Amino acid sequence: MLSFYYVFRKATKLTNQERQDEIIRIVSLRGQVSTQELVNRLGVSEVTLRKDLAFLEDSGLLVRTRGGAMAATNKDLIRPLAQRRTEQREAKKKIAQKAREFIHEGDTIFLDSGSTAQSLALQIKDMSLRVVTNSIDVLIALQDATAVSVFSLGGNFRKDAGSFVGPQTLEALSTFHIDTCFIGTTGFSADGSFSSQNIYESDTKRQALKRSKRRIILADSSKYGTEAFSVFATVEDIHILISDAGLAHKCDIIQFPCEVVLAP
Repeated sequence: MLSFYYVFRKATKLTNQERQDEIIRIVSLRGQVSTQELVNRLGVSEVTLRKDLAFLEDSGLLVRTRGGAMAATNKDLIRPLAQRRTEQREAKKKIAQKAREFIHEGDTIFLDSGSTAQSLALQIKDMSLRVVTNSIDVLIALQDATAVSVFSLGGNFRKDAGSFVGPQTLEALSTFHIDTCFIGTTGFSADGSFSSQNIYESDTKRQALKRSKRRIILADSSKYGTEAFSVFATVEDIHILISDAGLAHKCDIIQFPCEVVLAP
């Protein structure tokens, strides 16, 4: 006997958007779910469901698995991009100014997505550099920087993050030799783990760290003590952590094996 939930869903004939929102809701709650269960609950064919899962995977919202799907993002952590740009603005500017000191003329650098990386992009517009990035905000910030050569990584565009992610992004990034990468983070846990709200974002950060001779994390002190969805590195994996002076009031920075630089 079919459940009332299944009959109701089939009768209402959800639109594509409503059906995909429902898939994300189910996957977010369950963590992982089988294709057959989604077919039964939504009352659609496997062909239709596979198209939905492919679209949602391309959007960076879930990861298809053998026989199902799992969450790629903790939706509870997602805040509007415009909101994130205004948070800790002064601290991020000071961190960006300090980060600029680690960049030299002629360097090839990677700038991550995120508001702190965007702030750093604004600080280097007068330099002669090669910049590799997956961030739309960084591209816009450097569009009129005549001496900066910008290399944009393609891939699937995440609108909520303003970034390109996915297999194409990783493949493109693997072709570069990077002097220094500047990586942002959503979470910086007390045990020294850095994390992102999205699995695909973490993959990109991990690849950038791998391709770089010097690895720098940019994290304002408000990030300390928080844990996001997907861990991409620890303090043992990086060379330098740049934060604001507030970090010294939250933890003993001497405990970290990497170099810690605090913006005044």
